[in-house]
Amino acid sequence: MPLTDLIEAKPSGSAQLRNEPVQARSTARLTALLDAAAAAVHELGYERLTTAMVAERAGASIGTVYRYFPDRIAVLQALAGRNLERVLSGVTASVTDPAATNWRDAVSSAFDGYVDAFRTEPGFGSLRSGDVIDLRPASSPTTFNSHIADTMVALLAERFGIDNSDPTRFAFETAIEVMDALVARAFARDANGDPRILANGRELVISVIAGQLD
Repeated sequence: MPLTDLIEAKPSGSAQLRNEPVQARSTARLTALLDAAAAAVHELGYERLTTAMVAERAGASIGTVYRYFPDRIAVLQALAGRNLERVLSGVTASVTDPAATNWRDAVSSAFDGYVDAFRTEPGFGSLRSGDVIDLRPASSPTTFNSHIADTMVALLAERFGIDNSDPTRFAFETAIEVMDALVARAFARDANGDPRILANGRELVISVIAGQLD
């Protein structure tokens, strides 16, 4: 799913890119801006991010930042959109991995991928999917975690034949919310993720889903 589609799909009606990159150089420039924003969020937190900070860290002019983003919130929402895109790619890889022979294996692998994002994606632990920066009431109940849950259900239904009903999707969305909260807590307690919280989190995620599927 393209980055701009993810941003546009956000339930709060979040800002879109001013200009969608159509050339490799423009795409590279946008990537550099988002990488700079991610590094700043990782170091300082998303609350202190400014467009001037993004420009300085990316070695770009402030005009270049405003060419793509109307304000700092749009930068953060774009970064959250990229985070979601990468999480969805990881979920897809986990579910389609031949090593996963049942839905539990696939969900456990997806859990590992989410934990890995906290360890390897700068700023992910602070911003994640971006719901925290929504400033207006949501026009839809759909959240970024809903996108993750819907993707998982669709892929698991196709591969393992699990039920694809509304109660199943709700169970998966609940499980994703549990996963997000507990993984975030694990990394708040330990820079590498508290192993006890992560272990319990994995069990809870699978148990919530099993309560619907089994």
